[in-house]
Amino acid sequence: MTVKDNVYRTIATPAEGQYKDKGSRFLAFAFPVDKEEQIQTILQRIREQYRDARHHCYAYAIGYRREKYRYNDDGEPTGTAGKPIYGQILSFDITNVLIVVVRYFGGTLLGTGGLIQAYKTAAGEALKNALIVEKMIEIEIKITFEYSHTNRIKYILKLYQANVITQLYDEKCEIICKIGLSQFDELSYQLRQMENVIISRLDK
Repeated sequence: MTVKDNVYRTIATPAEGQYKDKGSRFLAFAFPVDKEEQIQTILQRIREQYRDARHHCYAYAIGYRREKYRYNDDGEPTGTAGKPIYGQILSFDITNVLIVVVRYFGGTLLGTGGLIQAYKTAAGEALKNALIVEKMIEIEIKITFEYSHTNRIKYILKLYQANVITQLYDEKCEIICKIGLSQFDELSYQLRQMENVIISRLDK
């Protein structure tokens, strides 16, 4: 994926598209996602809603470099459904997205080329109808420090608009937060001006 100016492209809200060929209908649904745990929940909902459909094929990519991805043909000939759907994710240069294409069989076989074209086109229609946005790349970091530095560290994190996830204050204190990738080096420099402060990235 092209990472430009520390941003990535994704869709803002769910979108739909469809394609018809020789009586078969291909209904495509695109969803913004940022965790793999969301995938099965959405797939289960689609399968229940369209339980009379022959196939529920899908592809997804998660992570600003698409570190996590998968595609599934759900009974269609290998390489004719999930891979063309994933190809549209690459073509639109987006991530953090799940696309499900539901097929209602029309009684006429489309052949390998016909299936590839159908799933590709349906997925593409959903993405054409989606609002594609740019988001700042965030990374997750852990900061370990002595209690005496608490106020100073809180001030710095607020200054850099860090999103605090968890915090623990004891003999050794710990804060886990998200920060913009573009701000990481400068934030690290500020924090390391204090003694016994350890900063580590959790997304690597």
